[in-house]
Amino acid sequence: MTEHATSPTVERHAFEAEVSRLLHLMVHAVYSDKDIFLRELISNAADACEKLRYLSIAEPALAAGAEGFAITVTADAAGRRLVVADDGIGMSRDELRDNLGTIARSGTKAFLDGLEKKEDGGALIGQFGVGFYSAFMVADRVRVVSRRAGSDEAWAWESDGKGTYELTPVPLEEAPVRGTRVELALAEGMETYAEAATVERIVRAYSAHVPVPIRFAEVGRDEVRELADGSALWAKPKASATAEEYREFYGTVAQAWDEPALTLHYRAEGRHEYSVLLFVPSEKPFDLFDPARKGRVKLYVRRVFITDEAEILPGWLRFARGVVDSEDLPLNLSREMLQKNPVIEAIGKGVTSRLLSELAKTADNDADTYAKVWAAFGAVLKEGLYEAPERRDELFRIARFRTTTAGEAWRSLADYVKDLKENQTAIYYALGESREAVLASPHLEGYAARGLEVLILTDPVDAFWVRTALGFDGKPFKSVTQGAADLDAIAKPEGAPEEAGAAEVAALAALLKEALAERVSDVRASARLASSPVCLVAADHALDKLTEKLVARQEGGNRGLAPVLELNPAHDLVKALAAKAVGGGADAVREAAVLLHGQARILDGEAPEDPATFAAAVAKLMRAQLG
Repeated sequence: MTEHATSPTVERHAFEAEVSRLLHLMVHAVYSDKDIFLRELISNAADACEKLRYLSIAEPALAAGAEGFAITVTADAAGRRLVVADDGIGMSRDELRDNLGTIARSGTKAFLDGLEKKEDGGALIGQFGVGFYSAFMVADRVRVVSRRAGSDEAWAWESDGKGTYELTPVPLEEAPVRGTRVELALAEGMETYAEAATVERIVRAYSAHVPVPIRFAEVGRDEVRELADGSALWAKPKASATAEEYREFYGTVAQAWDEPALTLHYRAEGRHEYSVLLFVPSEKPFDLFDPARKGRVKLYVRRVFITDEAEILPGWLRFARGVVDSEDLPLNLSREMLQKNPVIEAIGKGVTSRLLSELAKTADNDADTYAKVWAAFGAVLKEGLYEAPERRDELFRIARFRTTTAGEAWRSLADYVKDLKENQTAIYYALGESREAVLASPHLEGYAARGLEVLILTDPVDAFWVRTALGFDGKPFKSVTQGAADLDAIAKPEGAPEEAGAAEVAALAALLKEALAERVSDVRASARLASSPVCLVAADHALDKLTEKLVARQEGGNRGLAPVLELNPAHDLVKALAAKAVGGGADAVREAAVLLHGQARILDGEAPEDPATFAAAVAKLMRAQLG
């Protein structure tokens, strides 16, 4: 660095590290939001206060006369000036030169090259502490007046950011008693940053919870207002926080008016230290099913807001609102580049485990509250059953279901397994687009007749997680619309109607399969029907019927394997047709095939494959009946 004195009191120095290139990168490559300059200046001021607070433990004289620490932001809209002042540790002449004149102390070229590559900049920025220079995004000129605590000298650092800076001694009466004052001469077009509304908005958004009170003053007005009181609710011991404080903070952080259903407040210590204050809403946020599936947890580092886009919680916990405050992460410029940070990943795993544990406790100890949580967010939590198989056991513990036997009550899988019928070896489920559609399905008749409980799954994600889940408590999941019903081992109800003979039903099935050709993959007797004559089910190794529909919609209508047509051997219509099949009435059976297949499709919520042929067959049958 080249140095020379232009007068006995003014020193002019050249920046190190190609400052013009760096400042260009700061403005155009690192920050996308100019508001962040104020966050950086307040963060630096808070750090200075915290440093003095720490040093004064050993040297009380350093903070003599101070009742506490504070940061004061003073705006002069008419003069286009903004000042950020603190009463922290302050800087000496050499520290001003070293901290503000030397941007990168080593590896300058690599540092700048890394900044030019946005994806690598995040790893480099925090190593050099260049946040102060964000001030040049909004200021034509920056002046820093500082007096180190315990010193009888004060100095000013001043620059327009174009290659040089000046160091000048300052009379003590014009300097802070201790600490630093950063004075910004705002550039043309940046006047808004000297307006009260703008300053308040930025402070409340980014710095409301730094550990030092923030005050605001306007030139020409005597009033000094407090914008932040220097306390962070999440940093308090849980025992000292009130319900009202939680409620107010939830309203602010979640931008919601409902009461939180669950509040999670704790501090983690160990390999990583961080504080957590999370809320589970009692009502669905408006953006719950936004395709982006972004979380809404704010990340702070030592009480300074960093971002609300860090992937702390997985997408299937995106309904949680709140704050995570890390003590380990660097307080640097790469706020928007934290997604792949290993510390964030470790924190995310820890917070996810804790939140699932708290949900489980609520489910066990406060069933009514948890029922509301599940009703609002169960469809989202079930995404985790598909996306996070390693979390499946935790999610199965808190999953709740409507079933065919429980009415309006929610049932857990543990409840279901506890009430298994004798010889029942599977957990039965029915997929459908609505609860009403599932309950109207003929596929449930045989299960209902035997008193078997069936899970009612109506969320789109159900069609996917249930296929990848191996089972629960050693019991596999089995669809009531897929494969053989496998109900023979479970006792039939007393008084069940007599069935047609097996040989007769087999003959009927063979004729129907011949008549329907490729429209079905098989025709067989059914154990799942009780009152309906027929139904369609998926083949043993095919997709469940609803899953097939969902996939077909995405793939342009392509359907998979043809379904199986099942016959109810105890139904009068099937008995009559079976008698025809073995009594020389094959033609009548073939004519009935299109009606039976169409009826099965209608019961499945679909139109007959050939509506015109089906309608003609119905008309012919009606004419025959009318004589």
